[in-house]
Amino acid sequence: MNVGTTTPQAVRAALIARDEIALIDVRDEAAFATGHPLFASQLPPDRIDIEAAARLPRKDVAVVLYDDGEGLAAPAADRFRGLGYTRVTLLAGGLAGWRVAGYELFEDVNSYAKAFGELVEHNRHTPSLSAPEVQALIDAKADIAILDARRFDEHATMSIPGGISVPGAELVLRAPAIAPDPATTIIVNCAGRTRSIIGTQSLINAGLPNRVVALRNGTIGWTLAGQTLAHGSDRRFPDVPGTAADEACARARAVAYRAGVRHIDAAELAHLAADEARTLYRFDVRTPEEYAAGHLAGFRSAPGGQLVQEADHFVPVRGARIVLADAAPGGQAGARAAMTASWLAQLGWEVLVLAAPSGATETGDPHAVPPRSREGRYRRPYEGTDNPAAAMQAYLDWEYGLVAQLERDGTHGFFVI
Repeated sequence: MNVGTTTPQAVRAALIARDEIALIDVRDEAAFATGHPLFASQLPPDRIDIEAAARLPRKDVAVVLYDDGEGLAAPAADRFRGLGYTRVTLLAGGLAGWRVAGYELFEDVNSYAKAFGELVEHNRHTPSLSAPEVQALIDAKADIAILDARRFDEHATMSIPGGISVPGAELVLRAPAIAPDPATTIIVNCAGRTRSIIGTQSLINAGLPNRVVALRNGTIGWTLAGQTLAHGSDRRFPDVPGTAADEACARARAVAYRAGVRHIDAAELAHLAADEARTLYRFDVRTPEEYAAGHLAGFRSAPGGQLVQEADHFVPVRGARIVLADAAPGGQAGARAAMTASWLAQLGWEVLVLAAPSGATETGDPHAVPPRSREGRYRRPYEGTDNPAAAMQAYLDWEYGLVAQLERDGTHGFFVI
């Protein structure tokens, strides 16, 4: 079947206008990481049947596919059309056409979230300490709490000694229970930079009385400083009593309000869902364990911190709407939904919070889409402990340059509260 084309200029115009468009790179992840447009998402041909329905829920959304001359895009278009997608085109000239048009290419994965994190630090001067400075505090037995904003499995693989796993969306909810004394300094870390910056700024935005700082350059910086990481940690965040959860929710809702986030009820959600001209994503931002125990029908699991970090994967349709839930039916929206929404709004998304979930309840696996194999996967320079020092330093240098690259690109529409 013949497939039409869309020019790079038309794609850029749609992104700037906030029209709905999904720009899909059909190469494998390792190739994608060598360079792609800022708002491209990656979906290789062997995953189209598995992932398309969840990631591209509206069959008449504009889908633009490209490769870099490998001959993958046209067969992928046929696959999409076979699944019922009606507005599938190819990027004219492929990735080379984007280059010839003079537009920016961004390396790595989750690039626009990482670029946004750098913009947050640049605009808000998010405070940080170097690895040797944090080690000195540990050695002095200072009054500190080290909170790891990554997924628990990442924390267990390698962590800062004495750290506690508190994935990003949990920070505003859990940090006051971990560090109830305002004199305790809270240090937020991740593997590199982004989640520690966003996590630190989340606690600052929410008005915690503690001094809050990021571990500059995360476990990469720790390793490059010649310091020893812990392995196999099982330290997780504690439960939070109801009064503390209410206080955290009030703090987070105030932050979300500043970012322009609206809260809606079930009837308003039904109204949005009935709009067949707009893509609507629905996510439950609680922990995978809470989601599996019971969640609102139609909502996918996307723990809040990872949803912000991996927005290019979870929400490939730029210009779509997002609704977040932070409770099982019968509960009330809490801090995690509000804080996650505040960041997605700053990333340019129309995002709303479901204030009081109601309706049919489901239980089941939070990982409903089967996981990918490791074939063709990009090995992140911040994964594991056996990466060459030069690769880790090059990764950090790349992140430092993202603010300038965002300015050159000119399509992002991000703002920082």
